Amino acid sequence: QVQLVESGGGLVQPGGSLRLSCAASGDIFSIYAMGWYRQAPGKQRELVAAISRGVLTYYADSVKGRFTISRDNAKSTAYLQMNSLKPEDTAVYYCNRAPSIATMQGGHHHSWGQGTQVTVSS
Repeated sequence: QVQLVESGGGLVQPGGSLRLSCAASGDIFSIYAMGWYRQAPGKQRELVAAISRGVLTYYADSVKGRFTISRDNAKSTAYLQMNSLKPEDTAVYYCNRAPSIATMQGGHHHSWGQGTQVTVSS
């Protein structure tokens, strides 16, 4: 059974930074693309960043230039560095995996974890 555990969320002022972590267990981490999603109150969950098994990345237009996704296969962990945070970035952030970025964009995902709350407010 694959487990994905997100951490690193919190309360930050506009313009601040946070680094989220996604620790995976129960499967071979390196063979999957990893993605970060977010869901704000009253809105659908959206994919904001993804990284392939290699170095290919995808970013939603709303976070491009501010967020950076990375992965450490040795630690079975994916990261999301979030800079220049805005109030509209407030959401619960989740990670998930898929065979590729394309399948992830097509809606493929596994079970969701608990997520980590990010609140951007002064």
